[in-house]
Amino acid sequence: MAASVHLIRDVTVIDGLGRQPLRDAAVVVEGDRIAWIGPAAHAPSVGDGRVVDGRGHSLLPGMINCHAHLCNDGAADLFAQVVSDSVPIATIRAVLNARLALEAGVTTIRDCGAASQIALEIARAVEQGAGRVVTMTGGHGHFIGREADGPDEVRKAVRAEIKGGAHFIKVMATGGVLTPGVDPSQTTFQPEELRAAVEEAHKAGRPIASHAIGNRGIKNALAAGIDSVEHGFYLDDESVNLALKNDAYMVPTLIAVDQIVNNGLARGIPDWVVRKAEAEAGHHRESFALAVRSGMRIAAGTDAGTPFNPHGDLALELAKMVEFGLGEMAAIVAATSSAARLLRLDHLIGSVEAGKQADLLLVPGDPVADIAAMRRPAFVMKAGRVYADWLGLAG
Repeated sequence: MAASVHLIRDVTVIDGLGRQPLRDAAVVVEGDRIAWIGPAAHAPSVGDGRVVDGRGHSLLPGMINCHAHLCNDGAADLFAQVVSDSVPIATIRAVLNARLALEAGVTTIRDCGAASQIALEIARAVEQGAGRVVTMTGGHGHFIGREADGPDEVRKAVRAEIKGGAHFIKVMATGGVLTPGVDPSQTTFQPEELRAAVEEAHKAGRPIASHAIGNRGIKNALAAGIDSVEHGFYLDDESVNLALKNDAYMVPTLIAVDQIVNNGLARGIPDWVVRKAEAEAGHHRESFALAVRSGMRIAAGTDAGTPFNPHGDLALELAKMVEFGLGEMAAIVAATSSAARLLRLDHLIGSVEAGKQADLLLVPGDPVADIAAMRRPAFVMKAGRVYADWLGLAG
């Protein structure tokens, strides 16, 4: 069977690398790859291929969500949902959430924690995801994780997740908001435990992320060589300098805490969750602003699945990034090429370049001028296949 061919024409190409947009442009997709990019006036003929009329739209790489929980759907009480869901129900949620994210323009997801190896099974089906988080006994996320104590147990746990097919490893360096009886700033895994985890992940060629909220836990994770700090509520100059030295990323997940604070007790979120979120919201924003000022690498993630934080809202996270100091183009880069580099997939996705996989998104207008445009995808393509065409652009 001949490969499908698409000509997407009369668009503004925002390549995801932060370069000046290419206006009045066209892109040719052959099979699952980008074959040609250039001025629309010079676009080659595609014969019987499909022509997508992109007038008035910008073409970007598909967005990448570096922090999500596919088995959860934004229920008011995430902990209760996890402990009560059967494996079949959680799997159904994961499949539905993956589709919701895709139709919103998210073509790649890094699942940062799911119970019962569900993320690995979803990964085998749609080429994404990770295994269970690794946490101390009774630590944050123990209800979706693998508990381990001491360097040897941590090393064994990481090896087991890699054996199970994990694409990356996630460890818990601190407590968190959504685990009962756990303080978000509590330091959990100790430096030697984190170093063991990092060594095993990197030996296997896997990136490793650390949930890290409190300052000491952030520094422990960065000193151990972690690739990304997730959340990072209490960055300071010392931790930022460590991150810059190690080329580590921050995945801020700004909307996760905001959605808890904005919805609160009135929407059924447990009081212990609301109290913790309200106490940390200001620190979270200040920490992100410091990361932006310092030039720390930033990759986009939402923590989707947490209370009132459904899948498909990565564009809202970008808007929050802009609100708290990141430029529009930099926010787009955080959700495309920067995220792809963190996931070690930048050879394949994250930018609009000839030879890359055709993960593409059309949005109305100019998101560099108004980041809100990212919330209105008109057309979504993954690996050359059209999954959403809300306006009938492909004729």
